[in-house]
Order: sequence, then C-alpha cells, then structure tokens
Amino acid sequence: MQFEPEAVEGFQNLFKMNKEKIRHFEGCQRLELYQDQNNACIFFTYSYWESESHLNSYRHSALFAEVWKATKAGFAQKAEAWSLDKLVELD
Repeated sequence: MQFEPEAVEGFQNLFKMNKEKIRHFEGCQRLELYQDQNNACIFFTYSYWESESHLNSYRHSALFAEVWKATKAGFAQKAEAWSLDKLVELD
C-alpha cells in the first residue's frame, strides 16, 4: 500500500488501534506490518489465516469494512493484495 505522505501517520495510528482486533479475529494466526526501507510511504501487511474461509469471513466483517475504509482514504495509488500458498518453510 502506498500512502500520501500526509496520511502515513494516520495509517500507523489506525493500524496500532486495530492490530489486536485483527490478530484475534477468528482464524488469524499471524499479523505483521512492514515499511519499505527506501520509501516511508509504502507499507505491506502480512497476515496468516487458518483457512481461506476464515480470511473471507474477516473480509466480510464490520471490522474489515471500517478499517479498510479508513485505510484506503490515504492511498496514493491503488493497493495490491495477494493470497499465497506456502511451498517451503525452513527453521
């Protein structure tokens, strides 16, 4: 997600206020926020869900609707999202 420079602090505050609710939504096993090292306006969220149905339940929730509406208000460009299958994990 790339934000307008003036929207970065607002997004960080929004994430801080909602991260526990998202993380403890049924089926969410991990939630992480990353910021690009070269462009402070670019962020990535990484969430790991128990199943696609759990993710879809979150995507159709009031929590997602509220957070997404506030998040996208600060976008500098359209966000991209991917759903991925883990192929390899090394510890």
